[in-house]
Amino acid sequence: MINHRKVAVVILNWNGSQLLDKFLPSVIKHSSDPDVEVIVADNCSTDDSVVNLRQYYTSVRIIELKENYGFARGYNEALKQVKTDYFVILNSDVEVTENWIEPVISRMETDNKIAAIQPKILSYNQKNTFEYAGAAGGFIDKYGYPFCRGRILNIVEKDEGQYNEATPIFWATGACMFVKAKLFIEHGGFDPDFWAHMEEIDLCWRLKNRGFSIWYEPKSIVYHLGGATLTYDNPKKIYLNFRNNLLMLMKNLPAGKFRFILPFRMILDGVAAIKFLLGFQFKAYWSVLNAHLFLYSHFLKFYKKRKSLLPYITHPKHKEIFHRGIMLRFFIQKKKKFSQLKFKIYNAKINF
Repeated sequence: MINHRKVAVVILNWNGSQLLDKFLPSVIKHSSDPDVEVIVADNCSTDDSVVNLRQYYTSVRIIELKENYGFARGYNEALKQVKTDYFVILNSDVEVTENWIEPVISRMETDNKIAAIQPKILSYNQKNTFEYAGAAGGFIDKYGYPFCRGRILNIVEKDEGQYNEATPIFWATGACMFVKAKLFIEHGGFDPDFWAHMEEIDLCWRLKNRGFSIWYEPKSIVYHLGGATLTYDNPKKIYLNFRNNLLMLMKNLPAGKFRFILPFRMILDGVAAIKFLLGFQFKAYWSVLNAHLFLYSHFLKFYKKRKSLLPYITHPKHKEIFHRGIMLRFFIQKKKKFSQLKFKIYNAKINF
């Protein structure tokens, strides 16, 4: 029982009636606490999502948004209408398990510097395997490439208990993120210009630059289907990932690294684009090109955002950043597991 606190589990939905039927029952079943509210925020669906919710899920609160705002702004708009201590940002394609809320909230209440926590994210289709979007906690390398404990690039590990300790991480997945509501609101929530993808990494980076920490809690376990909205090789997803990664770097890199890292990262993107082209993946090639064109055409807008954040970029040596290049270690050194990286504070048996 969660006493004297309020938790809102908020699922953003867009034309996901079938996903809600498949996954929402587990959320209702395992969130049946008087201090927990389950909410579906509908992003102006054109299917029967809202009708279905009203008819079959009467215990669920429905927030109807006026248009499809995408993931980032959609959550921002919905959460303005939610009064609570903790937001749980949950994808519509996630199956939760018994006691998935209590361990996270208990840990968050032990430290007022903890801003957000993610649970262990396993694959819905292969339940003994970590899932791509989050796995056992998110990190980035020095060039801004995201990876996870349990997933580097497209290689995912089996869950053999190797990541069963609670640890600080760099970012918590948007597939299932517990975040203190006050901090989410005070620090601007997700950047609406991202639309979707990497907005959670950007938020976590901004929170860490303010001195807060992000954690992974393995006592909470959920199963994520993944790729339900956009498949991982979808050209739009490729575009958003490349574009938003550059925007995130532009906003959050410390001054001493900004002038070097951002241009070098763009060169690495060019290498990826050439690889797509040589592989006859023409749509993917154009996705990378268009991502760079967006940065050029919106440079001043995001530089202004950067200037507003600069006073808070005071922690350039976050220990959760892998201060090497993950691509070199993956493709050249063939290091496909997190434990193979020289990430000493996480490979050592340290009790955080």
